[in-house]
Amino acid sequence: MASPKILIVSGNGFNCERETSYVFEFCGGRPDIVHMNDILSGETKIAEYQVIAFLGGFSYGDHLGGGKVAANKLRFRLSEELQEFIRSDTLILGICNGFQVITQMGILPGFSGNYDDHLYTLSPNNSMRYEDRWVHLKVNTNSPCVFTRNIRSLFVPVRHGEGKVTANDESVIKKILESDQAPIYYIDPATDKPTDKYPYNPNGSAAAIAGICDPTGRIFGLMPHCEAYISPYNHPYWTRLKVEDKLPDEGEGVQIFRNAVQYFQ
Repeated sequence: MASPKILIVSGNGFNCERETSYVFEFCGGRPDIVHMNDILSGETKIAEYQVIAFLGGFSYGDHLGGGKVAANKLRFRLSEELQEFIRSDTLILGICNGFQVITQMGILPGFSGNYDDHLYTLSPNNSMRYEDRWVHLKVNTNSPCVFTRNIRSLFVPVRHGEGKVTANDESVIKKILESDQAPIYYIDPATDKPTDKYPYNPNGSAAAIAGICDPTGRIFGLMPHCEAYISPYNHPYWTRLKVEDKLPDEGEGVQIFRNAVQYFQ
């Protein structure tokens, strides 16, 4: 398949759909922005797509916590269709609020092929406030994650109040790390090492985990907004980079989406 169809879930508090649609199309995909109600009603069939993107925002006003209401609606009304979608050779991307949604659904971490088991959560930031800042990320090149292929590091923004990866059972975090299901980490730019130091780790996430994938690498959730650094002019210091003739041709987030499209090519 040369050009995959991408289902971008919108409405009911999700946002960032325009920039996400733009970058998927820029990378050669065929994105459709579809309201969540049309998906829940069955008017839009997820089986017609190869990629589902759950986006950032505040779905259902974050009532009951980030992503919980959206996750419950999807889980109880589309569970069978979602499980069938996962069993196919397809991709799922969850960004920020979208990461919270697929976490609450139990789709991640997907240990032993179980995509319906809520083993960890994304809890309120240690700072107990909304964090809006740019962060440095290191990519685990041993990870099976499809989306982070050919990427070594990322500099992208975070915008969230509940992004701390945590689990009641410490063995869950240990297994995520040992199976290389943590494709990206928050790092201290001075040491280039994963850190729990604020503000480099903006939420206090366990083991500095910024994103999680399933064992196949086809499902990926991350708190940082990769879709927010698509144009080089999104960079917070673009004017300085331009003067120094160091402005890149594209934003660092583009490769995440290019990898998804190229997976089907």
